[in-house]
Amino acid sequence: MAKIGKKTVSAAAPAAKDYFLWDDNIPAFAVRVWPSGRKVYVIHYRSGGRMRRYTIGQHGSPWTADLAREEAIKVLARVHSGENPADKRADERKAITAKDFAMRFLDEYVCVHLKPTTQAEYRRSVELFIVPKFGAWRMADISRADIAEFHGDFRNIPYQANRTLGVLSKMFSLADLWGIRQDGINPCRGVRRYKEEKRERFLTGEEYARLGNSLDNATDMPEAAFAIRLLTLTGCRLREIQTLQWAHVFLDQAELRLPDSKTGAKIVQIGHAAVEILKSIPRLDDNPYVITGYKQGSYLTDLQRPWRRIRKTAGLGSVRIHDLRHSFASDALEMGADLTMIGRMLGHSDIKTTARYAHLKRENVKLSTDKVSERISSALLAQAKA
Repeated sequence: MAKIGKKTVSAAAPAAKDYFLWDDNIPAFAVRVWPSGRKVYVIHYRSGGRMRRYTIGQHGSPWTADLAREEAIKVLARVHSGENPADKRADERKAITAKDFAMRFLDEYVCVHLKPTTQAEYRRSVELFIVPKFGAWRMADISRADIAEFHGDFRNIPYQANRTLGVLSKMFSLADLWGIRQDGINPCRGVRRYKEEKRERFLTGEEYARLGNSLDNATDMPEAAFAIRLLTLTGCRLREIQTLQWAHVFLDQAELRLPDSKTGAKIVQIGHAAVEILKSIPRLDDNPYVITGYKQGSYLTDLQRPWRRIRKTAGLGSVRIHDLRHSFASDALEMGADLTMIGRMLGHSDIKTTARYAHLKRENVKLSTDKVSERISSALLAQAKA
């Protein structure tokens, strides 16, 4: 027995099995310590001849030991008056709709734990696909068959269907963790994802020329043109250039020292052409960003619309912004860089990501082999003629 307080809870070390640390002033009040280190405040009480367990919440924000103790006193008062808080909470949780849970999911998980670009992807899946289908459904009622049917409805857009299924799976995992669903079943498990064809599009020399001409003529949107040129010349990801600040640019060293990216902090080595573009971009005293937006102190948040205009003028209707990054890698391979070097240039954290370009390397080797064999063949023929 011990009085549950900040020091007591902090000192409670995890063990091989979960255990309860009971309070000496309120015997029904305890903190449950899991082997993972997670600590949860609970109350045990008797109702209808059965022992019941009521979970107050996990230790941490907002549940401190003192707040959990106050809540325990309130809940036990309801028990003494004849209520059964556990049953009431179970009913409330079962009644939570997918829309209500999705909003909590976005606020308490997505906005807290995910990067801005990933947040946007999750929000898109929730708002455009999940809520329109399941919004009025109770989370407790959604089955694997419902998820499979939903996934099947979007088989014509397999990439989006798979991404949305991943978001749903995370939602249901948290629904179990947060006590909204108590069957321990994630209905997304077992739903087979669609095969995705990796799209590869690389610009040719002639297409680069058309793109350059289009950028030269984009005088009404200079910020977007600067951004596209930097993306083309550095192989950076879109957001890395969008959010690039002058404080991260080191022209003398020809480096971009990014404090955050998809793979964490990294240094991007840039060539002379990219350095010259950066030198030509005007710096604003009241804006830290390289690619400035329309609002004071902000960066240009939307590059898709200007890109659609630029690529239309250039006759590159099927080219995405991300294809500029693929083209950078393709050109590097063609010039003799190996996959390890390409991975470093692009900032890949896993060589497997760079390996998608391996077939291009094989094509270059095949071309070189063909040239060598032709040269030797010509020499043999010349010798025969002599």
